Amino acid sequence: MEKRKKVSKENLRTGWCDCGLKALESQSEHTRTKKHQKNSETRFRLYTDTTEGDCQIFLNQLETLEKCSFNSSLPLVMIVHGWSVDGILEGWIWKMAAALKAHHKPLNVIVADWLTLARQHYPIAVQNTRHVGQEIAEFLEWLEESIQFSRSNAHLIGYSLGAHVSGFAGSFISGTKKIGRITGLDPAGPLFEGMSPTDRLSPDDADFVDAIHTFTKQHMGLSVGIKQPVAHFDFYPNGGTFQPGCHILHVYNHIAQFGITGITQAVKCSHERSVHLFIDSLLHKNKQITAYWCNDINTFNKGLCLSCRKNRCNTLGYNIREERLPKSRQLFLKTRAHMPFKVYHYQFRIHIINEIQGKPIDPTFTMSLIGTKEDAKNLHIPLVEGITGNKTYSFLITLDADIGDIIMIKFKWEGTPVWENIWDTVQTIIPWTKGTHRPGLIVKALRVKAGETQQKMTFCSQSIDNVHLHPSQEKTFVRCEDRYQREN
Repeated sequence: MEKRKKVSKENLRTGWCDCGLKALESQSEHTRTKKHQKNSETRFRLYTDTTEGDCQIFLNQLETLEKCSFNSSLPLVMIVHGWSVDGILEGWIWKMAAALKAHHKPLNVIVADWLTLARQHYPIAVQNTRHVGQEIAEFLEWLEESIQFSRSNAHLIGYSLGAHVSGFAGSFISGTKKIGRITGLDPAGPLFEGMSPTDRLSPDDADFVDAIHTFTKQHMGLSVGIKQPVAHFDFYPNGGTFQPGCHILHVYNHIAQFGITGITQAVKCSHERSVHLFIDSLLHKNKQITAYWCNDINTFNKGLCLSCRKNRCNTLGYNIREERLPKSRQLFLKTRAHMPFKVYHYQFRIHIINEIQGKPIDPTFTMSLIGTKEDAKNLHIPLVEGITGNKTYSFLITLDADIGDIIMIKFKWEGTPVWENIWDTVQTIIPWTKGTHRPGLIVKALRVKAGETQQKMTFCSQSIDNVHLHPSQEKTFVRCEDRYQREN
């Protein structure tokens, strides 16, 4: 966003309805008169861990800063909520505030309550985001002028529409210095997707901007969360479309748990997952989630993007490594369906030779990993193509637990008696000439890269004499040395 954003009427005509257009057209007049108003429509509620819960700070009333015990020597984190249906501050806000206060670094935590402007028809609430952004900018300017609180110590965390509110605050604030950091939690998509950087959250709005995209699956051309990159680092958990445990098939579970409001719970599950991923980064300091720079989720699912060289990976959430980049960097990761969300990423590369010439075969493989801490058994191998000729296959495996160093792999071709009869029939019809052994699949080597530790390992067949794999058979592979070890 640039200083003093202007609304593009041409872009706005592509919005949802005329009411949004009229409301947005009136924004410039609203902005011009704001400076002369005494009362802010945004309530700034300083969170306290006392029974009262929060204490309201009033713009231009210094005594309220003292009354609420605002500490100008500490950083400020401001939570900015999104669109509201019921006019009530959602429970996650207080969970996040409590997690921030419990962090090892002392903080001022303020909730920017703009419910009166957020509980409107969506296009009107969109129009109000600029107004609220300006009020937040004025609040930060007042803190700077009255108690010498530096805006560079301010971190705005905005959810949904609140992400764009935070962006407008960063663009409206006067002077050349920027707000320290803005985090967008699944920034809203409708009326923002495809808009210019001046009309949404963008990397220009703070010294550092990060965003977590969790619900970008489109329906009728619209998605709840914005899909395009809007930050220095844009995180796309599980591809960013929707999240584990939030599938529409789970709507009945939500209805059973929450009653009729369960429909709303099911719809917002993926959208709000961005919030809980961020809270998770505060609550589980020993389970920080790593994400990896990649072009798209399909490439990531092949395990081809688990590099941390040249800052290609970063930590999701509060403890991110802040680094300004000339271009937005998209990072991908997998998560579990519940907190703690961290999983451990592994790339597997398997060299397979199919001795039976003809059509590709499509076997089911599983493997068990024997680790120094614990084991992971019967993992399904997600090969997306048939086995042909002499080829290396790459795929991603994630584990919920840290199994330590992998010391052994058991690789199994999941077959049935029927499968084995078909296999024998094929071999009877198609004779072989390579000695007297029974043709099958030859698995030459398993190469593994652990994303979280960046360790590379190679595993060779424990049996040198019998390297063939047939249906229902399992082979054991043990650590061996090759170029992966030499590179390390």
